[in-house]
Amino acid sequence: MPQQNAKAQRIAVLTGDVIDSRKVSDRQRLYRVLDDTLAALAKCQGGRFERFRGDGFQLALPHARHAMTAAIALRAALIEHSDPEQRWDARIAVAVGPAEWHADLRVAESDDEPFVMSGRHLDALSEGASHLALTLLDEPDDGSLALLLRYLDDLVASWSHYSAEVVHLSLERELSQQAMAERLGIRQPSIHKRLRAARWPLLSDTLAYLETRLADKDARQ
Repeated sequence: MPQQNAKAQRIAVLTGDVIDSRKVSDRQRLYRVLDDTLAALAKCQGGRFERFRGDGFQLALPHARHAMTAAIALRAALIEHSDPEQRWDARIAVAVGPAEWHADLRVAESDDEPFVMSGRHLDALSEGASHLALTLLDEPDDGSLALLLRYLDDLVASWSHYSAEVVHLSLERELSQQAMAERLGIRQPSIHKRLRAARWPLLSDTLAYLETRLADKDARQ
């Protein structure tokens, strides 16, 4: 019997690269952090990732609503594990739209529009100062998402190693502040202080809004 085409679904594709990776002295440790974080995100969300050209990567998620949380978690992990003499971070371009890709297919062999457009928008990020982009291929852009992305980008840029550590832990696991304190070997007031420095309440509310915004169309598919 002839093979039927896969049914199109709304997916998210994150394409990114590590900023100034050539200046990193221990690139193997950087790549381990990148691979481990991408693998954890892919496993948690039922997606798939591939790394290419050393510091480049692409992560495909079958449920678009998780896209921005994944992007922020990845950047938080890089900042958390940065070398003392250099801050690690990444440019990440997210594209959301219909595709026939599913998690059994390799990312590198996929050419649906979200894969292509996320790559193009990463090229645009490389030419400017922004490190985060989000494009909805099946919705008109009213400018509100671009404004939110500017806010998130500025917020992440202000994080210290300690702020990024507690944000990454908060996004990765649902732990109380006391549980996080015990895990990190510090006192609970220190966790509270680090979360406040990271602007966690605002970040959490913003990511929740974006998850709802991206899930709205998913629910109608």
